[in-house]
Amino acid sequence: MEYTPRLFKKYKEEIIPAMMDKFNYSSVMEVPSLVKIALNQGVGRATQDKKLVQNAVEELTNIAGQRAVATYAKKAISNFKLREDMPIGARVTLRSTKMYEFLDRLVSVALPRVRDFRGISNKGFDGRGNYTLGITEQIIFPEIDIDRVDSINGMNITFVTTAKTDEEAKELLRLLGLPFQKVK
Repeated sequence: MEYTPRLFKKYKEEIIPAMMDKFNYSSVMEVPSLVKIALNQGVGRATQDKKLVQNAVEELTNIAGQRAVATYAKKAISNFKLREDMPIGARVTLRSTKMYEFLDRLVSVALPRVRDFRGISNKGFDGRGNYTLGITEQIIFPEIDIDRVDSINGMNITFVTTAKTDEEAKELLRLLGLPFQKVK
């Protein structure tokens, strides 16, 4: 028997019918779905110490469960001591099973570990149904060994959906378990 992530099963059985009721879709194919999750981590001090990028790649690989790659500067900026093709960050893109597994760990384990957590911001939507969430500390993930961390780095997590509007995307992500802040 093939393994199916818990959130994907929930999407098929609960979220699709709920979205069809709320937005009056005529077909199941109209219901928005999560396409990919992109994790991106910029390492600003990498211009002084190249080892920091390797650490970021290793940490992102541990967090995502999939090999991360280094990102390189596109152009030189002398004020930041940045040269073209210098390693400056790390990124990884998750799809299908690994994407749902990561989302499950993010919602149930990592986000509750954030200090003074009151929900994620409602302002991260781009107008086309995608949402970007900024995390200030990578140590909220249980895969990171706090004793081996050289520096605290943040990261951006982008959720790419097939939703046409931000309202549809927000409802989809809310039903998948992302804890948005209550609107006052």
